[in-house]
Amino acid sequence: MPTNLPPDYFRIEERFRQADTVQEKIELLKEMMSVVPKHKGTEHLMADLRRRLARLNAEALSRKGGSKHDSAFRVPKAGAGQVVLAGPAGTGKSSLLKALTSHENRLTDTYSPTFEPEPMMMPFENIQFQLVDTPPLNREYIEPRLKELIRKADMVLVVVDLLQDPILQLEETIKLLEDFRVVALERKERYTDPYRLTFLPFLILVNKCDHEEEQELYSIFCELSEETWDCLPVSALTFYNLEHLKKEIYRKLDILRVYTKAPGKDPDLGTPFVCRRGNTLEDLAGMIHKDFLTNLKYARVWGKAVYDGQMVNRSYILQDGDVVEIHI
Repeated sequence: MPTNLPPDYFRIEERFRQADTVQEKIELLKEMMSVVPKHKGTEHLMADLRRRLARLNAEALSRKGGSKHDSAFRVPKAGAGQVVLAGPAGTGKSSLLKALTSHENRLTDTYSPTFEPEPMMMPFENIQFQLVDTPPLNREYIEPRLKELIRKADMVLVVVDLLQDPILQLEETIKLLEDFRVVALERKERYTDPYRLTFLPFLILVNKCDHEEEQELYSIFCELSEETWDCLPVSALTFYNLEHLKKEIYRKLDILRVYTKAPGKDPDLGTPFVCRRGNTLEDLAGMIHKDFLTNLKYARVWGKAVYDGQMVNRSYILQDGDVVEIHI
């Protein structure tokens, strides 16, 4: 059911986005709630606004008004990598976040914008990634702290709506991100002076590929795109390609899983250490404990690049799936 929000709502919402203090945001949220029409189509929106108001009230009490440095835009990294979802309003970023993290999805026609970053953990095999939904990208106003959040992430998922001019959405989003000095890693060779630029792996998610007929639209999108991007058609409604998406995130982050074991015991295959490709045995020892790094003598490794139990030194380059027995 449509919400039929009045123009005043969107004007207040824009002021909310520009507000600097928690108290100012609280007052503006109350204004927004006062102009929302009371009918069934706005129930979800009102529930979302009440949740945000409760969160801001709690923040105001604990931080005495809050500050720019202690804000919802400071999202500590967690898991094997921090991946932000970025894109225009209405592309379904929030629905994708829910589908990927909790396998719950309640799609409605209700307009329910994301005002602040929302981090959630996405399980993948025996590790987890941190996904962060972000406020819609809009050239008229961008929260300055959002730019910093994206720059510090490990990967960007650009979400576009297949049914709403996805080519234009993609072009505008890429341009906005580049204005933030966030550039797709795939474009790095284009820059002779990469100073002050942040290069991150990008993956373009073409959302709302809900039925077979949308596959033809996706093919047209690929044909008409002026530039070749790493794209994936997905659906938050049917979960189409979401398991494949998880594998793509793992691949593009270029990480590997390493397992440890004590002498004479079986390895713990349930809780791997997540390392960057190119990390050495010395790096792993430092991740475990500083004393391991200081007192490391050698290790025995079971893996694809060595024979079982091969003795290696500090400079050994770790491989995905290695089982390491450290000796100090």
